[in-house]
Amino acid sequence: MLKIGIFGTGHLGKIHIQQWKEIAGIELVGFFDPNDQNAQSTTEQYKIKRYTDANELLQACNAVDIVTTTIHHYDIAKSALLSGKHIFVEKPFTNTLAEAQELIKLVKEARVKCQIGHVERFNPALLALGDTPIQPMFIESHRLSTFNPRGTDVSVILDLMIHDIDIVLHLVKSPVKRISASGVSVMSETPDIANARIEFDNGCVANLTSSRISLKRMRKMRLFQRDAYISVDFLEKKTEIIRLSDDNNDPKGLLDIPLEMANGAKKILSVKNPEVPAVNAIRMELTEFANAIINDLPVKVSAFDGYQAMEVAHQILKKMSLHNKLHNE
Repeated sequence: MLKIGIFGTGHLGKIHIQQWKEIAGIELVGFFDPNDQNAQSTTEQYKIKRYTDANELLQACNAVDIVTTTIHHYDIAKSALLSGKHIFVEKPFTNTLAEAQELIKLVKEARVKCQIGHVERFNPALLALGDTPIQPMFIESHRLSTFNPRGTDVSVILDLMIHDIDIVLHLVKSPVKRISASGVSVMSETPDIANARIEFDNGCVANLTSSRISLKRMRKMRLFQRDAYISVDFLEKKTEIIRLSDDNNDPKGLLDIPLEMANGAKKILSVKNPEVPAVNAIRMELTEFANAIINDLPVKVSAFDGYQAMEVAHQILKKMSLHNKLHNE
């Protein structure tokens, strides 16, 4: 049986504990959290053991789930890897790129599994795309949230936009050519609202907007590609595909409109809402991590994936800093 140890039992850490308890073949051996209030509520609610010595917990488990604040990811992950433990690390991977690079090296040396918690990869609305051909040439994303002091230890780029950065890199699969960005701090000491334009070598352009000071919540991504428009609503769990095809051979959509193009060609404009699977994204990502360990399979979101998303995020932060510097001169 796979023995899991939890590091960090704040808001998200407790959600992880609840999901682990629902996964078969898992023994949740305990948790480490120096915050007595968090620890007490966790013990009372979930009836699992609290470890006051982090090394003792490491020795008691096969894998660790790191759900602490970002600044502590590196130290805990390094200790776990040096002890030969598999690691699941909540996003962003680490606080700095140098830390992420060192952990990637340690993962290879330890020959263990490392998965990064980019949970939106497991969002049912994205999974609904299935084997739909994805070759976007323009992507527009809006990730808006109401203000919550929790999470303001990092900028909105590393807090929210990094989800969309990871998804875009996963979908486009082309080197980044150019980045421009702007953002501003409003309610905290780090940027709270930002816009970034990412240009890729294959010609695709992604325009990403993230805010944690919005009056409403939104998590939408729109993909535009040759003959198709795809909308993914991560919040409402809805997916829509509008495609222009040559004939009626495709399965019927909600709406199929025959068109005659300017050159006389016959086309079908089809609107489809693919079935969205009824899955819990957090449970699914943790289950996939466990399966990767038990069956020696590749993880779904690798340490390198986490590093790539961080690298682009930090480039955006640099561009924002330069933009603000020039604007203030």
